[in-house]
Amino acid sequence: MFYHVKELQYHAKPERPDPLFAKKLQEVLGGQFGEISVAMQYLFQGWSVRGNGKYKDLLMDTGAEELAHIEMLATMIARLLDGAPVGDLETAAKDPVIGAILGGMNPQHAIVSGLGAMPADSVGNRWTADYIIASGNLLADFRANLNAESQGRLQAVRLYEETNDRGVKDMLSWLIARDRMHQNQWIAAIKELEAKENVVVPSTFPIELEKQEVSYTLFNLSQGNQSAEGRWAHGPSMDGLGQFNYVENPVPLAKKPVLRPAPPYIHDTPPAVLKDNQGLVPPNMK
Repeated sequence: MFYHVKELQYHAKPERPDPLFAKKLQEVLGGQFGEISVAMQYLFQGWSVRGNGKYKDLLMDTGAEELAHIEMLATMIARLLDGAPVGDLETAAKDPVIGAILGGMNPQHAIVSGLGAMPADSVGNRWTADYIIASGNLLADFRANLNAESQGRLQAVRLYEETNDRGVKDMLSWLIARDRMHQNQWIAAIKELEAKENVVVPSTFPIELEKQEVSYTLFNLSQGNQSAEGRWAHGPSMDGLGQFNYVENPVPLAKKPVLRPAPPYIHDTPPAVLKDNQGLVPPNMK
């Protein structure tokens, strides 16, 4: 059960309208790493946990908070759109300031959403559930969560640097701080799970079923060999179950594949054409 409290988690009031910045804020609302994405990601991960322990509670706590952040951003975007010049373009353009703002404004804020926020990114792409990850494996999911919070905080910091509005900066400062907490909490949860399971996901697949001769091998498959200098090329593996090794000149382990022709009713390029060095269609195919 969800219960909506009418007050915002934190202030979301700009000093002045700014339709152009409203467009930019759409990215951290409805973009790939925006608040809609993390809210849905954490909630679906939490709903899928088969148990009611601390990990599920952490996911539900954080997912619910991200819903609050959606509301904060939607409120801020609506307030940034207050008084937006959405009338006659020619008249608005007579004022250079208004014209510049109008020129960068997302027209859908006026045409589609009625000066309100939308479930979309800063260039109008609608939010999609393709953005979210909920696999049922908590270690894999928490790593995805850490990435989402890292990217989301990076974008919020960049937006912070792009505005002089103290009200917008104040709200972004709150979101940036919460993203710091969320990164820290996912790191803590990841380390806890790694201590219980080891670091490779999934931990439940028997290692003897792997081709263990390449389980810890780095192949040099690009020009140069600087990658051999890394921790990942020598010494004990991070899971403690093997030794890293580096292959300078990897060789193919299988022959060149030869595929049988498709049946005639598939109508692929005829095999005879593929074999004809002159590229000519065989007489019987003319």
